[in-house]
Amino acid sequence: MNNLAYNAYSENQAGIESPEKLIEMLYEGLLRFCSRIKIYIRNEDIEQRVYYVKRATAIFIELINSLDYEKGGDVAHYLSGLYTREIQLLSLANLENNEARVDEVINVVKGLLEAWREVHQDGKLAQ
Repeated sequence: MNNLAYNAYSENQAGIESPEKLIEMLYEGLLRFCSRIKIYIRNEDIEQRVYYVKRATAIFIELINSLDYEKGGDVAHYLSGLYTREIQLLSLANLENNEARVDEVINVVKGLLEAWREVHQDGKLAQ
């Protein structure tokens, strides 16, 4: 993970133990923002919908920027494409006022979060 991003974020947040925890928090933030996007789609609140689409997009951009292509290899390239696709889906959800597009993003992020927790839980057990 980009240490600069981690250091900047951790200065403002108590209780972040590691860059791994920050990634988990970013995924959780995406789920929160996506649920809000759906609420604002239903309420036809364009200003708030756009605000949360921008915030979710910013998280995906940070995730892309934090990828280490040397260490991550094919997985990093796959995640880059996946994150880019999720940004595209959020843009379409915003343009089309379409909750189904947001649901697609939520399903992907839930899978990523679950996999991330599983990998890092296993790592803690091995130590």
